[in-house]
Amino acid sequence: MIILTKLDGIEFVLNCDLIETVMESPDTTIHLTNGHYYIVQESMETVIEKTVEYHRRIFGDAIRGNY
Repeated sequence: MIILTKLDGIEFVLNCDLIETVMESPDTTIHLTNGHYYIVQESMETVIEKTVEYHRRIFGDAIRGNY
């Protein structure tokens, strides 16, 4: 799960495993596999970085055997 900010400034938590596409044109729009979409303040690069960091935390523990 990653924390993002809607355009109105409200933070929310997104299950990044549901992300299908992320686009910037100019606002960052995230389309999910369930058909929902969110427009956020963060850049596309930031969304990618947060998603990668989340997966490193989750899967890194599993690889090291720290369940």
